[in-house]
Amino acid sequence: MAHLWHGIQTGVNPPEDINVLIEIPSGSKCKYELDKIAGIIRVDRIIASAVYYPGNYGFIPQTLAEDGDPLDALVLSQISFHPGVVVRSRPIGVMRMTDAGEPDDKILCVPLRDPHYSQIKTAHDLPGNMLDEIQEFFRVYKNLEEKEVIIRGFESLELAVKLIKESISAYKKKYIAV
Repeated sequence: MAHLWHGIQTGVNPPEDINVLIEIPSGSKCKYELDKIAGIIRVDRIIASAVYYPGNYGFIPQTLAEDGDPLDALVLSQISFHPGVVVRSRPIGVMRMTDAGEPDDKILCVPLRDPHYSQIKTAHDLPGNMLDEIQEFFRVYKNLEEKEVIIRGFESLELAVKLIKESISAYKKKYIAV
């Protein structure tokens, strides 16, 4: 089995066409997390708060974010994807977040071939109060664990693309001899 972070391509045409490795399905209270050494997904904990993931949460393979982990991504879909599944996606924006004092941005994505999201080009095209629900989840999901999360808002597709490019470069610099 391929290492889920290092052994899977970043995408067909990154940063516009990316792979997202799903760790946590939409609607879950179980926090799965990549074991960066073994390259597998493990159960990290059960969320203590009465909230559920508002999208399919995972990461973009072969990227390195500021926090030393792969770049986080939230794939919005009517479907809950199983942990370990790779979803070909396109970014639509980014939620800026700080977790325990460290940057912890989340790239917002939609599946590349989902007709329900084909007209969504940016995060602000999302229907209803979807952005509010996403923000509220991440603002409160660690409250009962007494951990501080600060949501700094949603930003553009252009910034998401920039962050993806930077995280690909950071990954290559650290893990691939040039």
